[in-house]
Amino acid sequence: MKNTIIYLVRHAETINENGIRNTSEDSQMINEKEILSIEGEEQAKKLSRNNELENLDIIWSSSYARAKATAKYIAYANNLTFNLDNSLSERKLGNLTELGEFMKDKKTRDPSQEQLLDRTFRTSDGESAEQTRERMNKFFDKILRDYEGKRMAVISHGGSIKFFLLNWCTVNEDVKLVYKEDTVLNIKSPCLLKLTFRKNELINLEQID
Repeated sequence: MKNTIIYLVRHAETINENGIRNTSEDSQMINEKEILSIEGEEQAKKLSRNNELENLDIIWSSSYARAKATAKYIAYANNLTFNLDNSLSERKLGNLTELGEFMKDKKTRDPSQEQLLDRTFRTSDGESAEQTRERMNKFFDKILRDYEGKRMAVISHGGSIKFFLLNWCTVNEDVKLVYKEDTVLNIKSPCLLKLTFRKNELINLEQID
């Protein structure tokens, strides 16, 4: 029986846009529309040429613009059409004022890092780390059943990936994810993680340079 390989990808870097938070759009609309920077486009192209991402059977992506912009290069290199699933979306930020209050005097400047420590925190219209992990789990449970023995790429977002990896990782004093007590993961933009499953059991997790 062949193992199932899932390449879990965080999208490439996004562009900085002055004033975007001053529009009339809510935080969810803003989040969904963020695009890759020119450097991010180049990162995504380079990532798609990684030997690990050759000969894929299927590709899944979040429906957010920056994830699709990363997925398109991997899909093109494999002559595949990528599939969208909202379960792979970034966790919902919700009310930004409430999020700002939560981040006051926090150790890091990254809300997703802080939600690794407080997994039940959510804004009034946002998602907690635990809620995000649960929806990611449902997605991965399904593709592990439907595509057993296949090689897949899944393009998602920093917070959602971190929260999903809590199934197997601990959080160290620097608020980094640690696999098997010695592998510290860097969920940067972009990043490439290789998850190897035997049926629905993870048997190895590694970060690919």
